[in-house]
Amino acid sequence: MTARNIIGSLEKLIKLHRSFNQLAIRKTAILKANDTEAITALLISEQKHIKAISQTDKERERAVEEFLAANGTAGQPASIHTVTELTGPEETEVLEMLKAALIDEVAKLKERNGLNQQLIYQSLQFI
Repeated sequence: MTARNIIGSLEKLIKLHRSFNQLAIRKTAILKANDTEAITALLISEQKHIKAISQTDKERERAVEEFLAANGTAGQPASIHTVTELTGPEETEVLEMLKAALIDEVAKLKERNGLNQQLIYQSLQFI
């Protein structure tokens, strides 16, 4: 069995996180403009992204579990590292690249959310 489903899930997660990062960038601009109506609409969009990310992550977990079960290592931890030990060099390279890209997107999102949190805190202090 190949890791094609895992790769597909990781690609989808990266795409969703990039989109979520774009929302966070828009949120920064909206917070600076103090546009409460736009914030409300953006929060609804953020909730949709969170739900999609959660569902996709569950799909990724299932794909990893199925891959490990198909390769006779069902009791092993369900991690990318465990999967790469069972894949060929090409799939291992793709999985490592996707893992790095996802970690990068999550780090960017975390940084942007920290900035947005500071902006919200400053706005509340001003009020």
